[in-house]
Amino acid sequence: MSTTITTGGSAAEATRAVVEAFLAARLAGDTARLVALFADEVDWKLADNPGVPWIRPRTTAAECAAQFTELMEHTVPADAHASVDAFLVDGPDAVLTGQVSGRVRATGKTFAGPFALRLTVESGRITRHHLYEDSRSIAEACMP
Repeated sequence: MSTTITTGGSAAEATRAVVEAFLAARLAGDTARLVALFADEVDWKLADNPGVPWIRPRTTAAECAAQFTELMEHTVPADAHASVDAFLVDGPDAVLTGQVSGRVRATGKTFAGPFALRLTVESGRITRHHLYEDSRSIAEACMP
């Protein structure tokens, strides 16, 4: 079951539209659209994990969009799954929670766990991308 809550009027509606476009572009693997959706500079947080090639610091729109490509290079796309349990919007901020799973190409090992993603949209572009996930499970799946 998915929960959707929106508060904050037209700003929230604009935020929801950008986040939905972001999700559609991720699903389609449309990196050009992702670059357009991210601001020139992004407050990107994802627990830096040296053992996981696609998890690293990023700050530019191109770097943020490239994360999808890097993820697909290092995991088995057919085994990648994500579901959203809740999608909350309050003005320029959106939070999505759910489950994510996948298989690392190099090791054949799987990972799974919950995630929370906080996005902030300003002037129609994503300026904040903070992802909280089970990075330990992912790191263990990358270890030979």
